[in-house]
Amino acid sequence: MDWQQLISNKRLGQEHRHTARHDDRSEFKRDYDRLIFSAPFRRMQNKTQVFPLPGSVFVHNRLTHSLEVASVGLSLGNDVAHAVMKRRPGLRGTLFPQIGTVVSTACLAHDMGNPPFGHSGEKAIQTFFTEGEGAALKDKVSPEFWADATHFEGNANAFRLLAHRFKGRRDGGFVMTYTTLASIVKYPFASAIAERGHGKFGFFRPESGIFTKIADELGIIRKSADGQPLEYARHPLVYLVEAADDICYEIMDIEDAHKLKIVSYEETAGLFLGFFDGEAQRHILQRIEDEGITDNNEKVVYMRACVIGALERACVRAFVEHEEEILDGSFNGPLIDSIDEPLASAYRKCAILSKEKIYKSKPVLDVELSGFKIMATLMEVMTDAAVNPGRFYSRQLISRVSSQYDIDSPDLETRLMAVIDYISGMTDVYALDIYQKINGISLPIV
Repeated sequence: MDWQQLISNKRLGQEHRHTARHDDRSEFKRDYDRLIFSAPFRRMQNKTQVFPLPGSVFVHNRLTHSLEVASVGLSLGNDVAHAVMKRRPGLRGTLFPQIGTVVSTACLAHDMGNPPFGHSGEKAIQTFFTEGEGAALKDKVSPEFWADATHFEGNANAFRLLAHRFKGRRDGGFVMTYTTLASIVKYPFASAIAERGHGKFGFFRPESGIFTKIADELGIIRKSADGQPLEYARHPLVYLVEAADDICYEIMDIEDAHKLKIVSYEETAGLFLGFFDGEAQRHILQRIEDEGITDNNEKVVYMRACVIGALERACVRAFVEHEEEILDGSFNGPLIDSIDEPLASAYRKCAILSKEKIYKSKPVLDVELSGFKIMATLMEVMTDAAVNPGRFYSRQLISRVSSQYDIDSPDLETRLMAVIDYISGMTDVYALDIYQKINGISLPIV
């Protein structure tokens, strides 16, 4: 793959349209601004990241997580651009120096397709079709739709949210640049490949043609033969978006767990200092003492900042070292798996602790259990309405669905996809509110 072809500011839906510009923003900065000011981005403030939405202790939600990932992504993109241009000086006069903005923008969007209640929301949509009432629909839909639904994936849903022509939107969608759109597709293949055991995929069938158009325009390597399920190599910037996410969620989840007293200060400090050798550890502790920091939460904040900086630099080194493999599509795995020691070992220790102590903690499990029940109920009720739209109660439910979702389509698959669009776009609080109303648990007070 070629960097000059990979970085394009051509816009989906405006390929042949000349639009007057009234400021000096780059096209990639326009992408960034469109996301920041969009309703789907704003709704992430009310979607669970890991822990329950805040009470007295403020932990991360999807919005704050995405903003932090975008900050790290900007650094990764800028530092990689600087390093790569040292050995490829011909890239200086191209769009390549702007990749920091592209990565940062893609980071903002990477979780926009996630449903309410985190991964339990994803699982509820999947299992509605594999284990719930939705299983009866298998013979009524195409194999392609069935693969999409039973492997419902927040990453694919993010691409749909940005690229699909929903009704009532200006120009039919966000009208993003090709490179920004390609940079969010972490799993650039169809759901039929997810059925082989990977479990994840990058785009639903209705958007497969859009992805193909973008990938071919950018010169992304196609891995599948004609007649086989669609599969491409990753756009190189996906590795930087993924690295920013890997750095933030792993380290910030531990900081949140410390604030919630799920992990002790001693354990947290041990994990964070473990990223550094003895001399660097002494320097960090001395700085904390010199700054007069006595609060344990503030000590953790300082150590966390040091860890994120070290991981960011390590991922830049890994990307530059493996640039040729990334460009020829042969690089496997996330960048975080290719960082040097002692960072790699320390990161693995954090991952082990997160799995054992954080993701199985009572607050997290309570959200997952409640969220799963809420989502499963919404899927059951709304799908029944979409399958049987002539019933009185079905019409009442359908009238609640936003007009941008084509739930009145004569095509069953389109109606079912509208249900998934509607429910996956809900916030946690809105999903709970609708759940309570359809179950008669609460009534609106005028």
